[in-house]
Amino acid sequence: MGNCCVVPVGSSEKRKKEKKKNKPNPFSIDYHANHRSGDKLVVLKDPTGRDINQSYDLGRELGRGEFGITYLCTDVDTGEKFACKSISKKKLRTAVDIEDVRREVEIMRHLPKHPNIVSLKDTYEDDNAVHIVMELCEGGELFDRIVARGHYTERAAAAVMRTIVEVVQMCHRHGVMHRDLKPENFLFGNKKETAPLKAIDFGLSVFFKPGQRFTEIVGSPYYMAPEVLKRNYGPEVDVWSAGVILYILLCGVPPFWAETEQGVAQAIIRSVIDFKRDPWPKVSDNAKDLVKKMLDPDPKSRLTAQEVLVFPKNPKKRKRSKVGYSLQHFIIESPGYR
Repeated sequence: MGNCCVVPVGSSEKRKKEKKKNKPNPFSIDYHANHRSGDKLVVLKDPTGRDINQSYDLGRELGRGEFGITYLCTDVDTGEKFACKSISKKKLRTAVDIEDVRREVEIMRHLPKHPNIVSLKDTYEDDNAVHIVMELCEGGELFDRIVARGHYTERAAAAVMRTIVEVVQMCHRHGVMHRDLKPENFLFGNKKETAPLKAIDFGLSVFFKPGQRFTEIVGSPYYMAPEVLKRNYGPEVDVWSAGVILYILLCGVPPFWAETEQGVAQAIIRSVIDFKRDPWPKVSDNAKDLVKKMLDPDPKSRLTAQEVLVFPKNPKKRKRSKVGYSLQHFIIESPGYR
């Protein structure tokens, strides 16, 4: 979204503006309308190769998004199965679109191998598309398992949340802000109940430096932190999004809901959390306290990923109940997913 504010311009400044007015804005160029037929759009800086068909057979469609279609693909030499996201260059209309794809690949290359982040295998670029070959996750979305269960027990929610927050912590340690954490962006490795959960989509992620602030409104409405809507945010937004996921895991519905996106935004700004509806009266105080601290509207006092992982700080003094499983309790005493 552009800047909606207009400021008065002095005469000398006005002349400068007039000189520049015929210059196209590189971030709004329609590349396919402006490029000559002989020009070839190059997206990736250092792809593995040009012809993906020499190394992989593309099979059935696994899913599709705004820019790309994900296919099942098979290594022609080993027979190993992968997922390939193919992004049509016709969909990349602006410099921003191109930079987003380039940055997604750079971030996946930059992050170290992690059991809960889908790994990048290869990248290919031809005249028509960019192909990103990744680890295959066949267990479906976290979102679908939440829908199937209705909501999770505290023990199971703690297992999922530990994984998500460990991903956030690792990203932040390596200068990456995810900006689009939601259950749809986590896949299970296989169909088993004990399958590893993996973050799959870094299309809206960015590199950041300590203290750097961002103003672009990106992400999914239900999971946006209030400071994103206020256009002044940093990596704390990922903990907020994880807090929204935790709330959904425990009760099956989002904490900030309305019929319209504007209504959702207003609810997020108000940041009033409902702990009265079922099953919240049966949920432990520890779990509710963690949700509140992850959904603190003030990013300066919101828990960091590290603080979430050791919550509560003094496990010896915590109160225990039949249904109460804090993240710290789960990590120390319950290593398996139940």
